[in-house]
Amino acid sequence: MVVDPIVGFVPPPYPYDRLRALERLADSLPGGVVDCSIGTPCDPVPEIAINAAAAALAGSMGYPPSAGSAALRGAAAAWITRRFGVALDGSHVGACVGTKELVAGLPHLLRLRNPQRDTVLYPAVSYPSYEMGAVLAGCRAVPVPLDTEWHLDLDAVADTDAERALLLWVNEPGNPTSSAADSQHLTRVAAWARARGIVVASDECYTEFAPSPATILADGLDGVLAMHSLSKRSNLAGMRVGFYAGDPDLVSYLVETRKHAGLMVPLPMQAAAVAALGDDAHVADQRARYTDRRHLALEALASLGLVHDGGPCLFYLWLRHVDGADDGWEIAAQLAQAAGLLVAPGDLYGAAGADHVRLALVQPRDRFELAFDRLARTQT
Repeated sequence: MVVDPIVGFVPPPYPYDRLRALERLADSLPGGVVDCSIGTPCDPVPEIAINAAAAALAGSMGYPPSAGSAALRGAAAAWITRRFGVALDGSHVGACVGTKELVAGLPHLLRLRNPQRDTVLYPAVSYPSYEMGAVLAGCRAVPVPLDTEWHLDLDAVADTDAERALLLWVNEPGNPTSSAADSQHLTRVAAWARARGIVVASDECYTEFAPSPATILADGLDGVLAMHSLSKRSNLAGMRVGFYAGDPDLVSYLVETRKHAGLMVPLPMQAAAVAALGDDAHVADQRARYTDRRHLALEALASLGLVHDGGPCLFYLWLRHVDGADDGWEIAAQLAQAAGLLVAPGDLYGAAGADHVRLALVQPRDRFELAFDRLARTQT
């Protein structure tokens, strides 16, 4: 992505806006589109979170603390300890208005802190906001190649890029690939970055849907941040509440800087997050839903020669034709026309994903059954 020095920054089309024609095609089928292109949760908000938000409304006349309430920061720290076995104090946590806001804004804030560096390293197949956040900060955005299991290949980073690097993004479990790195991989990433004075930001928002818990925080907090969201874990995407945790100096810097920007999570949303973070039962129910949909989709899509060659995280399927015959846009068009199923072509996440599509397993089972029944009818 290039910023013209004379014209200035011209925003590119939002990635998912490119799917409008395919969405219209899919929606023309009886029963309408089954939208699996964006990971928008369609399952119920946990009752425990609804009740907590409602109870907090009457006391929400004042401004919420930008850093997050003591209750939220404590609940987040307790959840990290419970989930990963990492002891953490609430002061090592800060709230954010959903993690996308922090992903887009972090390079700018870190560049202010360290203007001697100007490069953001990010996975070559990944969430588009990592690159866009770098661009919005006036930084160089440099993709890091991935290995055969869709993990960062840090040996491929040029020394000149590492010397200029301000920030390294890690995304495990991965979007769109469903990769799920183990703790040894994350330890190596943290050590590589520390040796070069690079901040590591680890986007761990899908960790509840990975087979084993792993966090960048496991080998110490120095120079690292982990980011988590209630959007997928608890279906609270509409409430826009997440948090970051890690290096005490970095967290303190971000908390104090973000106060000036007026970045605050509303108090009822914070209360909902506290309740949700303290409850694991609804997460187990959600995990079971995604497991069921994953099995259903893999079986149905095999008839088209589509295979998942991503990792074991339950939230997404990362699909390609078994013989590599079609690119992602051709696969997406085929699924829209035959099944009314809208998926995201892989080049939305980087050129290296061009032969894939990403399918978010967010729709209720009956909507998947509708799509796969349509697909079966076209094959008889």
